[in-house]
Amino acid sequence: MAKNLLIVESPAKAKTINKYLGKDFHVLASYGHVRDLRPKEGAVDPANGFAMAYEVIERNEKHVDAIAKAAKVADSIYLATDLDREGEAISWHISEILRERGLSEGKEMHRVVFSEITPRAIKEAVASPRRLSHDLVDAQQARRALDYLVGFNLSPVLWRKVQRGLSAGRVQSPALRMIVEREEEIEAFKAREYWSVTADLAHAEGGFTARLTQLRGKKFEQFDLTNEADANAAREHLLEGKPLTRLEALVLYGVPDLTKVISDMRRQGWTIHSQKISYVAAARRVNEHAVLRPPENLPVKEIQLTEYWVSK
Repeated sequence: MAKNLLIVESPAKAKTINKYLGKDFHVLASYGHVRDLRPKEGAVDPANGFAMAYEVIERNEKHVDAIAKAAKVADSIYLATDLDREGEAISWHISEILRERGLSEGKEMHRVVFSEITPRAIKEAVASPRRLSHDLVDAQQARRALDYLVGFNLSPVLWRKVQRGLSAGRVQSPALRMIVEREEEIEAFKAREYWSVTADLAHAEGGFTARLTQLRGKKFEQFDLTNEADANAAREHLLEGKPLTRLEALVLYGVPDLTKVISDMRRQGWTIHSQKISYVAAARRVNEHAVLRPPENLPVKEIQLTEYWVSK
């Protein structure tokens, strides 16, 4: 009798792998999932930490019994189901069945995975077993719990409204609800007129389009202009505005006078827009204007040039 029991999902895999591992291994198939939730209300209990009540799948009882019989006489058990979360859950269910039947005590329980059915891959997997991944098991259980909770509550609605035998899915059901709610929003939508304001402006480095962000000292919102008359009035207001005056100033670290001047101007009703210039551009501007040159002992990186545009 073989000392090692290896369990896969597919009977075709079992026959092939048995040839690769030889007489020291007995390879059996689970024929897919071996346990599932009880097909009645209360199989998943959200009020009790989502406790789940399982039972052996009727069509696979004989395969489970064969695995249990072989496990009883084996020294080591290798769980070699598929490497995805479903396969991990099948391995966990098999280990739980064996534990509940008292067949795993004192035996080595290994989890092995492989992605190809070749002698080298199988032997390497058996030589490097790992523990069951409870993260994958939890992921599969969460998927199954959602299937149950959604399907158990919604499927009867489909049976009454559409056709018996239909099943409500955990993904399709909320997706359908989102689509319906969005369609209801579209149907309930009422068009509102609004106007935006843009301007084609020129600059030494090329033209660009500017979008209005402030109007009459306030932030410009989407529905501030809701008709053509208001839009034309805003346009005239902007065109009649006083031109901006450009001030250049060299800001040296440790000299706060400029900040005080700007603050005083704002209090006096001036509108001031500022734009900081990069150190490279500042250095170039400083070198171009002798009046702006700093003391020789001041490094260029300590210079920050700011352009101020003011209007009143």
